[in-house]
Amino acid sequence: MSSKEAGSTKGGRGKPKASKSVSRSHKAGLSFRWAGKYAERVGAGAPVYLSAVLEYLAAEVLELAGNAARDNKKNRIVPRHIQLAVRNDEELSKLLGSVTIANGGVLPNIHQTLLPKKVGKGKGDIGSARRSSRGFSLFCGVYE
Repeated sequence: MSSKEAGSTKGGRGKPKASKSVSRSHKAGLSFRWAGKYAERVGAGAPVYLSAVLEYLAAEVLELAGNAARDNKKNRIVPRHIQLAVRNDEELSKLLGSVTIANGGVLPNIHQTLLPKKVGKGKGDIGSARRSSRGFSLFCGVYE
């Protein structure tokens, strides 16, 4: 036998097959691909790390937006669902605090001072008419 490994070439003829190169992002199991020439001061692993961070953020936002879409009985995520997802999550809201999402709308919010006040704890107080010196009062102590 020759010094070449058996089975590494086709019938022992030609050059041995070169192993297919595997990229760092493929080794890391990332969906976001990156390629290109970067500055000399950017390390070899920095684009892979950045890609992993962006992929995680995208997955997090899409998961929360999907939940918001499902809560609204919709099958498709629209910018409104992304807005609701980001603004209802404390950490994402802090991260994207100064970001405007086009067609996102606003969060529904009514200030506490504008809400009607709850009057009376007993059963007879609510809706009971009481005679006062000025007229009928539905709420105790309004015209007295």
